[in-house]
Amino acid sequence: MENWGLRPALASDVEKVAELRAVVMRPDLERLGRYDEHRVRQRFRDAYEPAHAWIIEVDGAFAGCVALRPEPDEYWLEHFFLDPRLQGRGIGSAVLGRLLERCDREGAVVRLNVLRGSQARRLYERHGFTVESQDEVDIWMVRTPAQVTP
Repeated sequence: MENWGLRPALASDVEKVAELRAVVMRPDLERLGRYDEHRVRQRFRDAYEPAHAWIIEVDGAFAGCVALRPEPDEYWLEHFFLDPRLQGRGIGSAVLGRLLERCDREGAVVRLNVLRGSQARRLYERHGFTVESQDEVDIWMVRTPAQVTP
């Protein structure tokens, strides 16, 4: 696996992440008949909170984004995008594992939503997420904290 790391997100990262979001989500959104060239980027811009996000870097270069938005007694995993050229190499799983270890130490539940039919659902299921509810577009998943031994 490549040399990867996380750095705190900056406000100035918004456009490169919005562009990556459009690339990563396009196939699933098109399949669901919901792709909109402008909306796919604007929804990210409107929701982006750098204080709760990290930039994923591989070999020192921008490779993606992930966020953990705190809510009372839980976190929402959001904006998890990895450059498609780097998918399938274990990077996403390693990033998710690191964030979930933190949540487990805090005893925090983690929630997320994923598009119906998205391949990302398998990644989340491998890390202990289960389906909580779904509609014609989205699947909401939850993960209770794993027991952490000191």
